[in-house]
Amino acid sequence: MFSRTFLPSEKQEVAFANISDGGIFTIIQFTYHTNSQMYGILKKTASKCSHISQTYSIGRSVEGKDLLAIEFSDNPGQHDLLEPEIKLIGNMHGNEVLGRQLLIYLAQYLCSEYLLGNERIQTVINTTRIHILPSMNPDGYEIAASEVGHEYNGWTSGRANAQNLDLNRNFPDLTSIFYNRRQVGMHSHFYQTYSCATKNTLDSFAPETYAVMKWIRSFPFVISASLHGGELVISYPFDLSRHPQEDRMYSPTPDEQIFRQLARTYADAHATMSNNDTERCGASFANKGGITNGAQWYSFAGGMSDFNYLHSNCYEITVELGCDKFPSEMELYPEWLRNKELSNYLQVHRGIKGIVKDEHGNGIKGATISVRGMRHDITSAEDGDYWRLLNPGVHIVTAAASGYSKVSKRIHLPRKTLVGRVDFVLKKVPRAPSLDYFNIPELDNYERFDPFNQFEQSSQRELGENGEERTEKPWWWAYFSQLGISAPTWLLRNY
Repeated sequence: MFSRTFLPSEKQEVAFANISDGGIFTIIQFTYHTNSQMYGILKKTASKCSHISQTYSIGRSVEGKDLLAIEFSDNPGQHDLLEPEIKLIGNMHGNEVLGRQLLIYLAQYLCSEYLLGNERIQTVINTTRIHILPSMNPDGYEIAASEVGHEYNGWTSGRANAQNLDLNRNFPDLTSIFYNRRQVGMHSHFYQTYSCATKNTLDSFAPETYAVMKWIRSFPFVISASLHGGELVISYPFDLSRHPQEDRMYSPTPDEQIFRQLARTYADAHATMSNNDTERCGASFANKGGITNGAQWYSFAGGMSDFNYLHSNCYEITVELGCDKFPSEMELYPEWLRNKELSNYLQVHRGIKGIVKDEHGNGIKGATISVRGMRHDITSAEDGDYWRLLNPGVHIVTAAASGYSKVSKRIHLPRKTLVGRVDFVLKKVPRAPSLDYFNIPELDNYERFDPFNQFEQSSQRELGENGEERTEKPWWWAYFSQLGISAPTWLLRNY
């Protein structure tokens, strides 16, 4: 068994892998792909590596195109206990196309290298569940490809979706709520709140946005990267300034050091991004090493990265791949070489992980994991497992859940340790039911991405026989009236 990398021919065809015994020969073609070609490549890749991969759709675009994702795992289709999950998203802006192509290539690369016996790639896939969405905006891509293409660096044509909505301004603005809450000492986690705590209704969100919102809710993502174009830099939350009237204002999250580390991981692996002498595209990032706080660059509300951080356990960075949003095909192979080590970003195993259980050994879903001095909590997944990104040092970590006693532990995370195991056992205690409308477990079933319809029965419970809204409302309905908040009728329907 051997592996060879061939330089691209004039047709830009590059073979990354060759297995002599099985006769498997993989060709990565460094050209642009239409939506149908992209779907074909992803499905073919999943078929070739069916033991570690599968494709699935998280929803559809305005014009009905699949938002097709591919996942890699040693147990595709299932969450393995204590195995972290990550996601990579490209083409959120339809005319920013390099990220879309790099993720198509990455899917082929992961499959090919796994089959070749690349130990690093095999270790990543065997210990991490990787989800790749090459195109979040396939409608916008078609506009950009037909009207712009690589002949012209279009900054607007195809950027928005088919509704002319900028998808990176279309997410619920939880950041403003965070700033208001921080003034009264509240923590920054908003799980299950985006429909209640904002003025947004279902009609406010593009179908692409809503599909990603459900996707985020449905998997225990730990880290994420959204690939863009127009600059050469990594930005990280917050993207909205803590003083909205002041643009370019440094606005860190409680996890500033974690985000800087994630940004550094990608920027340092890139061929030129972290070099301060590298020519940028207009913005000034002198002495920043290719990374920046988003709001310090420019401020905007409704961004996907802020939403990930405040609504889920996921830490997302925004990767600006270069000045040219639609580079020529001759640039695709060099750009792949500059970014190929984005697979290093898949190394999510850092900080602590563990399981929160009750006294009978059952995992506790939705338990809160807090770290003293860091005003941002994360929650445990379906089976009680959790992942908390932390830098080395001494930390006081507390696990808590409704109806259980709190447990705190003092941990020392050595500098050379990638990830530490910290489990918690919580004892059941009598407790009156909470009236906090920001923590209503029943809401969870209404807003989840559900590729296998496993929650359909739960969603239909509150509907009549023909799917109409029931006259008798669920138990939590009265809380909205008590708090003077309009009750979200769309939560009673199955989307």
